[in-house]
Amino acid sequence: MIFNDKGRERFLDAVAGFEAAVRERDADRSEHEFQQLYQHFQQAGEQEIARAAPRLAALLPEVPPGPRGTIAVIVGACVERGADAAGCAPHVFEGLVGTLAGVQEFCERWAETGGGDFPDPQGEPDAGLFDRVGPEAALSWLTLPQWEMASVAMLNHASVRTALGAEQRTRLFTALRAVEEESGHDFKCLAYALHVLDDEPLVVLHRPTGTGYALRMSGIGDNFQLHTLLADVLVGGGHVPGRAPSAQEAAVCRDQPGQVDTTGSFNLVTPGGDWVWNEGTPSDIPVVDGVRLLVLDPPPYERSWPAGRFFPHMTGDLRLERVLEPAEAGRLLAGCVTKEG
Repeated sequence: MIFNDKGRERFLDAVAGFEAAVRERDADRSEHEFQQLYQHFQQAGEQEIARAAPRLAALLPEVPPGPRGTIAVIVGACVERGADAAGCAPHVFEGLVGTLAGVQEFCERWAETGGGDFPDPQGEPDAGLFDRVGPEAALSWLTLPQWEMASVAMLNHASVRTALGAEQRTRLFTALRAVEEESGHDFKCLAYALHVLDDEPLVVLHRPTGTGYALRMSGIGDNFQLHTLLADVLVGGGHVPGRAPSAQEAAVCRDQPGQVDTTGSFNLVTPGGDWVWNEGTPSDIPVVDGVRLLVLDPPPYERSWPAGRFFPHMTGDLRLERVLEPAEAGRLLAGCVTKEG
């Protein structure tokens, strides 16, 4: 062959075909173009992905409920490949809000029709599920994991988290938490993503040395990541004694891919003396006089884990802003409780 269609943008062609089929309510053509989206996504170029994502995101309200969640996942995958998250996110979160409302209805109907263990939302649905709770409620439950994936892809970006705002994130988490409590299923990735803090002041008191530090954190997904970065900044920075993480251990907690085994340097404790578990999130750290306040005690035993990021596509950061004056650190420590055992 002398000529070929190497330069043809097949993924964008599929997007255009899918848009037309959805708007014409042509089910057969929609299914065909839907398959084309899948077939050509991996080979699509950067510019194709950037142009396709906002079009698919804007189309979400018009896509039927069944495939809508899958299209949201494709939008999320486009964002992970460099498409503009800020432009896509409002449409994805609108879909998430509607899905959570539908899932709440699903929970209510499930209880009204006899209750029992909830079906696995990622398993093969029972044929009677749609008759039992109604098709829209059933589809909301079955597609919630897809909306979780798409929403996390948006929340990986600080600009999206900032634009969404703390109030809206709190509302989303409250709705999600109600679903978790009623269903017995957890949606940990979305819950953690909604709790991520940005440009958040953090005061840390190191009890063994009586010193204190004002820091600022952003994009930290869990306390394993925070723990490693605290050791990097404070031990690695020569401020407190202990084991400093290697450069690689710190890097994978900031912006580099992968995981590296590390060993804990502290026990994270609240001012009231309760442990702040590594398995939790920085939002667990209590606010005292308007600032999150964390105490570092010696580790009661050796703890190791794979250092890295809970959200591999989210950049994390922890910066030291100043060392507290000894009197200030002493005053704050005097108000902190030590619990035995």
